[in-house]
Amino acid sequence: MTASTTPRPAAARSRLAAAGAIAVAGALLLTGCGDQTKDKSKDGGGDSSSAGASAPLFDKLPQSVKSSRVIQVGSDIAYPPVEYKDGGKTVGLDPDIADALGKQLGVRFEFNNSKFDALVAGLRSKRYAVAMSAMTDTKDRQEGVDPKTKKKVTDGLDFVDYFQAGVSLYTPKGKTQGIKDWKDLCGKKVAVQRGTVSHDLALAQSEKCEGDKISIEAFDTDVLAQTRLRGGGADVGASDFPVAAYAVKTSGGGNDFEIVGDQVEAAPYGIAIPKTDPQLRDAIKAALDNIIKSGEYAKILDKWNVKAGAIKEARINGGS
Repeated sequence: MTASTTPRPAAARSRLAAAGAIAVAGALLLTGCGDQTKDKSKDGGGDSSSAGASAPLFDKLPQSVKSSRVIQVGSDIAYPPVEYKDGGKTVGLDPDIADALGKQLGVRFEFNNSKFDALVAGLRSKRYAVAMSAMTDTKDRQEGVDPKTKKKVTDGLDFVDYFQAGVSLYTPKGKTQGIKDWKDLCGKKVAVQRGTVSHDLALAQSEKCEGDKISIEAFDTDVLAQTRLRGGGADVGASDFPVAAYAVKTSGGGNDFEIVGDQVEAAPYGIAIPKTDPQLRDAIKAALDNIIKSGEYAKILDKWNVKAGAIKEARINGGS
């Protein structure tokens, strides 16, 4: 979830245009955030712990993880296709990548369901070792800066970047109201997930409106924001492009929504890790590099039809 980062004016369009966008475009159209519940099944991380000490990168792990053979993951598991529940099982892009990483490390990634805006607190309290939830790697998050007040509020996080995505606008199908860009949102009602980049962008754009401001409705999950839009309670929604594209493709058999305009704010998703655990961070980076080199990473992205968001190598704190 391209979640809460430094708000950038829509006009800045920033990294999307600059990077030539990640045209995660139509290729993504097929393609996974609530309560504190633990997914005890062996999905979203598999039973890779059986490899144990024989795994290629087991020795790189901190002793505490070697002993438990489990990495606790905080995730908002209502964000299809990145992570979501299917028949009670956690599935999606993130769980599949975590499973592949676990096989390299000889451990199991155990996904725990949480509200997105509670994930950082969960990392600080050591409820989770990492957060993996379509979380955008930003300088504000790295430095522990509140994107609204610009004040340092935590020690910050490290990120192992594993994907690239932008933010898209979408409306009820056939009811675009002339919306083509973020500047067209002035005077409109926008549904977003609370604490995300989409939320920050809407707030930033509203400040730029010369007439009527944007009426922003922020929800605990993106699914709830979609429901509000579907029911006519908002004019437009904003989500990470893979999620918006998935909603457009699947909701109402493809008859509920349509994407308007281009994506903006292309930025990396990162696995968030407390700065106090650089050994775990470096082990996960090495595991990600291994699955990229082996081709396993590409297979996973192809499975979820998000290969246009692929990265070529793992990076630490590559967000801006």
